[in-house]
Amino acid sequence: MKALAIGLMSGTSLDGLDICLAEFEKQDKWVFQILKAETLPYSKDWENKLRNSIHLSAEDLLALHSEYGFYLGQQIRKFVDQHQLENISLVASHGHTVFHQPNKKFTLQIGDGRAIKLETGLPIIYDFRSQDVLMNGNGAPLVPIGDELLFSNYSACLNLGGFSNISLQSGGKRIAFDIAPVNIVLNYLAQKLDKNFDENGELAEKGKINETLLSKLNALDFYHQPHPKSLGIEWCNEYIFPALENIQTLDALATFTEHTAQQIANVINQYTIKDILVTGGGAYNSFLIEKIRSKTTAEVIIPEKKIIDYKEALIFAFMGVLRMNNEMNVLSSATGSTNDHSSGVIA
Repeated sequence: MKALAIGLMSGTSLDGLDICLAEFEKQDKWVFQILKAETLPYSKDWENKLRNSIHLSAEDLLALHSEYGFYLGQQIRKFVDQHQLENISLVASHGHTVFHQPNKKFTLQIGDGRAIKLETGLPIIYDFRSQDVLMNGNGAPLVPIGDELLFSNYSACLNLGGFSNISLQSGGKRIAFDIAPVNIVLNYLAQKLDKNFDENGELAEKGKINETLLSKLNALDFYHQPHPKSLGIEWCNEYIFPALENIQTLDALATFTEHTAQQIANVINQYTIKDILVTGGGAYNSFLIEKIRSKTTAEVIIPEKKIIDYKEALIFAFMGVLRMNNEMNVLSSATGSTNDHSSGVIA
């Protein structure tokens, strides 16, 4: 069977909306081809709306949920028209995460799928995480199903986005978990120096490592908890940002980059990982990548740009295809839910 699907991803680092059109075909195993992919930067207005969404009243948040859904639909319509696309099977939309509190059995990704459908006239699958947290899961990470079925030729897959997460085979099953914050913290620090992000880690390279801060960060309880486990912005607000408060910004960047590299290398070294595929915006941070390489013997593989930038959007498109076929698209071994399941609301 063949499917032509669009995946839509808005990351925690708010650098824009990733749209990926891919063709999926099931032969002996699933194969894919990315046909078109682009990142649409958010306007300042949208960036502020999404950044401040966590502080809105319930009423204003519901209004934004609808407004953002229509906005997503309009972006898809433009993408389809611009590339003169036809025969699209479905659109899978991750939405923008406002709250993620699995211990309280809720997670909220805004961008109403019904509004997207009204704008595009296409079948939409959205709200991929809620079912999992209701089933005692973390609602994250979801990408491991794609790692298992589309990228199984690597020992492990590491995503360096707002947060870092890893997925690998261990004891005959796919396990996955969040490791540490990455760009959500590095971008925040770079913005204090009037940069959107720390390009190639050049700012971090100029700073000095603050050993006291490094020890404090490495001692955080999360790093010593067993998997499955996941991180959210709330955790950074509570533990990371306050710790960086009175540290000179370049030193904070140097220290946090070292901290992230150490945490990632600890995990790679804990499992016998031969080679690891690295994707997400952090794959371009050559200073961070070199630090990870220096702390592990695994081969750290940086793929072509399309895969670095759009692997997550690609896998959400794939999850949509699995959901439409009522096949399992969430692995309980990764999220901690009671069992594997087929997740996502169909509009």
